[in-house]
Amino acid sequence: MKHKGKIFILSGPSGSGKTTLYKKLLSSKRLSKKLTKSISATTRSKRQGETSGRDYIFLSKGEFLRRKRDGYFLEYEKVFDNYYGTPKEAVAQLVDSGKNVLLCIDVKGAKTVSRKFPGAVRIFVKTPTLRDLRRRLTSRGSEGKKSLATRLKRAKKELKEAKTYHHVLTNDDFLKAYKRLENIILKELKNGVR
Repeated sequence: MKHKGKIFILSGPSGSGKTTLYKKLLSSKRLSKKLTKSISATTRSKRQGETSGRDYIFLSKGEFLRRKRDGYFLEYEKVFDNYYGTPKEAVAQLVDSGKNVLLCIDVKGAKTVSRKFPGAVRIFVKTPTLRDLRRRLTSRGSEGKKSLATRLKRAKKELKEAKTYHHVLTNDDFLKAYKRLENIILKELKNGVR
C-alpha cells in the first residue's frame, strides 16, 4: 500500500507573514521537493505578476458560487468581500499519491480541513503583538482606515483560535521564524502519522 502524504496548514491574521512564509517554504532547497501547494480558487482581482493556475484559480463570483453549490471545495470562505476556496479533489489526489500538501488558509477553513483530514498539521502564524500587526498592515499602504479596522477586528478573533493549533509560530524576525517553521515541518515529516 502506498504511503499517503500529509497536509500542513498555515493560518494566521492578515499581515502576520503567513503567505510570505508559505511562498518561501515552497521555494526552499530543503523543503520544495517535500511539499506541494494546492492552488486555491478566488473571486478577488488578479494582482500584478499573478498567473491563473499558478497563484490562484481566478473565478467570477457566479462561477465560484456554482462550484461551491456543486461540492467542488474542501473548504471555502468569504474574506473581505472575496471568496476563497480549496479544490477538494485536487487535495485528495495529491495526498493519495503520497505528496505532502501545504495550505495557506484562514482559521475557519483550517477547522473544516482538519475535520476531513484529522492528521493535518496546523501551524498558526502570529506577530508578537497587535501593535506589530497594525504596523505591518499600515506599512503595506493598501489599507484604508475602515479596512484596517476590519482586519484588526478579525485578527483578534483569529488569535483566540491559536491555542487549538499544533504549533504557534511568532513571526518576530522573518528569517528566524522561517527557520523555526522549517524545523517544525521537518520534524512532523519525520514523525509520520499524527
